[in-house]
Amino acid sequence: MNAILIKLFATALTLSQVTTRPDAVRTQFDPFTDQAEVVRLLRDGCAHMRKAFDIEDINLDELITTAMEDPSSVAGPAAPKILHGLNLDELNTSYKQFCKGENPAISPFNAREVIEFYDNATKDLPTAEALRDKALPGMTRILDGAGKPFAETFEPNGRRLVVPITAVPNLVQKAFIAAEDKRFESHHGIDERGVIRAFIGNLASPGRPAGGSTITQQVVKNLSVGDDVTYERKIREMIVASRLERILTKPQILGLYLNGIYLGRGAYGIEMAAQSYFGKSVGQLTLPEAALLAGMPKGPNFYSPDKYPERARERRAYVLARLKEEGTITEAEMNAAVNADLGLKPVDATRRDSGFYVVDYLNREARTFAGVDSLTAGSFTVRSTINAGLQRAVESALQDGLANYERSTGRQSYTGPELNLADSIRRIQAATPAPEGAVQAAPGVTGVRAEPAKDHAKDLAKPETKPGAKAPRPKVAAVPQAKPIWLRALESSRPTLYDVHWPVAVVLEAGRGPVKVGLADGRTVILDPGIARNRLQLYDVVRVKLTEGRGAARAQLRVRPNVQGAALVLENQTGRILAMAGGFSYPMSQLNRVTQAVRQPGSTLKPLTYLAALNAGLQPNTLVLDSPVTLPPIGGAGDSWSPKNYEGGGSGPTTLRRGLEFSKNLVTARLLQGGIAPKAPASLKRVCDIALEAQIYAECEPYYPFVLGAQPVRMLDLAGFYAAVANEGARPASYALESVERDGKALYTHAPREPVRIGSADRVAFYQLKTMLQGVTQHGTAAALSKVSAYVAGKTGTSENENDAWFAGFTNEITVVVWVGYDNADGSRKTLGRGQTGGHVSVPIASNILQAAWANGVPKTPLRGPSSEARPFIADLPIDPHSGQRVAGGGFLEHFRTSGDGKMADTQFRLVPRETLYAMRPDAEDGDLNGAEDGASVAGDYYGNMTGERPAPDPLDPFGERQPPRSRRAQGDLDSYGQDAYRPWPGQTARSPFGEEEVRRPRRRDPDYLFGEDPGY
Repeated sequence: MNAILIKLFATALTLSQVTTRPDAVRTQFDPFTDQAEVVRLLRDGCAHMRKAFDIEDINLDELITTAMEDPSSVAGPAAPKILHGLNLDELNTSYKQFCKGENPAISPFNAREVIEFYDNATKDLPTAEALRDKALPGMTRILDGAGKPFAETFEPNGRRLVVPITAVPNLVQKAFIAAEDKRFESHHGIDERGVIRAFIGNLASPGRPAGGSTITQQVVKNLSVGDDVTYERKIREMIVASRLERILTKPQILGLYLNGIYLGRGAYGIEMAAQSYFGKSVGQLTLPEAALLAGMPKGPNFYSPDKYPERARERRAYVLARLKEEGTITEAEMNAAVNADLGLKPVDATRRDSGFYVVDYLNREARTFAGVDSLTAGSFTVRSTINAGLQRAVESALQDGLANYERSTGRQSYTGPELNLADSIRRIQAATPAPEGAVQAAPGVTGVRAEPAKDHAKDLAKPETKPGAKAPRPKVAAVPQAKPIWLRALESSRPTLYDVHWPVAVVLEAGRGPVKVGLADGRTVILDPGIARNRLQLYDVVRVKLTEGRGAARAQLRVRPNVQGAALVLENQTGRILAMAGGFSYPMSQLNRVTQAVRQPGSTLKPLTYLAALNAGLQPNTLVLDSPVTLPPIGGAGDSWSPKNYEGGGSGPTTLRRGLEFSKNLVTARLLQGGIAPKAPASLKRVCDIALEAQIYAECEPYYPFVLGAQPVRMLDLAGFYAAVANEGARPASYALESVERDGKALYTHAPREPVRIGSADRVAFYQLKTMLQGVTQHGTAAALSKVSAYVAGKTGTSENENDAWFAGFTNEITVVVWVGYDNADGSRKTLGRGQTGGHVSVPIASNILQAAWANGVPKTPLRGPSSEARPFIADLPIDPHSGQRVAGGGFLEHFRTSGDGKMADTQFRLVPRETLYAMRPDAEDGDLNGAEDGASVAGDYYGNMTGERPAPDPLDPFGERQPPRSRRAQGDLDSYGQDAYRPWPGQTARSPFGEEEVRRPRRRDPDYLFGEDPGY
């Protein structure tokens, strides 16, 4: 038996059962004993069909006989004897056998083969009850901190907002029924007349066959049996649809349909489509809007109003005509709606390109706190803390910073385009053939194309169109194409790195000469291909940086970096996460390096040790030797520890403040030797205690390199500590999830919590540390921020061998942390390269983030002075910033701890006695301290000052309110930022990475990077 004939008879057997005995549809037959039963069912079905068509005064027997005996009446005079592999003579003989009672001598029908095909098709048939109880995949809406839409998350084919059928206006319901299933209210799941019309129409239409499906069948197809274009699927669909009609009402079925269908623009369901196309709810749709959407289920891409507005208008007009025929609207209403503008919301508003790491983090948080398996498991409303504008700016700053690092170090590599549009352009050209005699436009050239406006099913569905009659010739409308074909291909593509904020460009002309590219806004510009020169191909899609100015815009190539990074912005008082970038691009790597990775923090952890020293009573002007030191083994076991500065050696005595500002490893280590506790192990324990209470670590590894940042840390935890410094010791609990709601019911609401005070250090110590961290941005290792140092304090950090580059800093309102490095997931240790420190790599990124924060609603205020609780215990007194020596007036205002009654502990020489300073002076004589006020001449000579010369007041300290204004440039001791750099450090020999001493050689220095003598930060 002919294979196609087997499938047709199996389908006919299904149709016969669901129309003649819907309550007793059999899904399995015995191939041998049930042959007679199958023949009877087929004959009953044919009789039912004739009766159904008699209702429309159509003689089905005559129509089918004519079609079978004269194929040219269906497919035209050139129709072959066999269409689609089907022998029409055999089909005609079979029809006469079952519908006209004839007994042909040779019958092509084989009941056993039909039964076997049918039985196989109906195996494991879904139940209608499961479909009735099925929860449609929903979309979760995520709102930003201002309550505005920020992101959507959903399963594949699940971008929908489910609404009850009662929320859908009657006009909208009738529009879909008129367009898709005019007999929806009367049939029982299967429209036999529609099926026969589709069958006859398919004899003449090659390609994908029309299905003649009802709304009920489409529900089953969309939500249960799938959309395979097979007879097996059609058989399963009809059976389940028939059963569904018995357990659901028509409104319930229509509700499933309207919430389940795909309507283009990534929207599933009528509510999502209404918002995507028109920016309104389904209840607010107008007549022309409802008709436009009702016409789209037939072909959301073919009738897309974005790509083919004329097709969409024609289809809308058809729906409006059907509504008028049904008496739903008047002719005047129809005419007004036909001529109405499409009124579409811009398509770009439906596509998100930022916040993917944030959404993933929110999903994890919802699972933990709201008990939600996944935000895509239903339709939730999630309120977040994110500042949407800042989030996008943080991602851009990180992406630019990583690319700039690789470009400046020569580490860029071009591995090919993000995608190529050649195949897409060919498909568009094939789908839009030019009219006969028209000249085909060259690729990239705007022209006029003819677009087919076919709607065979529409013609076959009209009552006046008789089945089997010759279908009207489809109209071909010439549609002016406003967009070049490459732009249409670009708009329909999805870049691989969809969250990278560099513009995309399509290569239109490539070769040895200039490279011409097209931009997403339709412009064409000249591209500097850089490292991709002579490697770009036609229709490659690449990323660029545009330079706008006088004359034509120009573009520079941007390539995806191999280095990674992360950035975080945290609100100090509340712990609200305002922005989070967990890597260069989420589709490139889903690892969130803010919350899921730990890295060595390097010198960003040093403030812990200085905090412990300040809390132990040391003052910022306490002198510490920046010289080699060896600390004993902890517990009497193991090795002693002899740290080194980044370039070896040391600079002799320096103040506690300058040791932190210039990130001296040896100064930090020496604080363990009597600066915090009498013994180094006890000092280390106190530093660890602060780290544990500050929740930087869950446990502290008791080894000395800990104080230099050897123990890996999570960025989110490090940010909490720096926020605590900004708050004078009150650490906020970071969070991004405000609430989770479902159907208006709160599943979780974040309970506001006051920051928890870190009791291991008092307010005075934290305030003093804050002033010292501001010195880092004024003239220390983060001097690139000196222009905004009145508002920002922080610390740079570089781990061993430049594996990690950090900056962690804060304003009054926010904390910003940036990390740059290689993932090293393969076990290898790829470093950033010699000299690529936190100050050089991460500070520029942080600078851009700070500017973006101020541009997106974060106040820009000078760093606050001490709190009312700390103020009584702080005295602001002038000192020589180099020696730490008190001066009569006009010096740098240092912030000293007092006992509250005006008394102040003088700790300047606690760790480095005067005698030690005197002994270190080359020209000193025994006991020669006469004539020096409190030893000032000794300290002054050692630091390179003339005896009696006093530095002028420093106006860069926003913490004190009594410094007199002055011009810094009068001092003759200014760096390129106009800041007092305190004088250079004393010269010394440098150490090579191998330990031997060598003469210091001039090094190439970035003009934006000062104080690079000690990149151990």
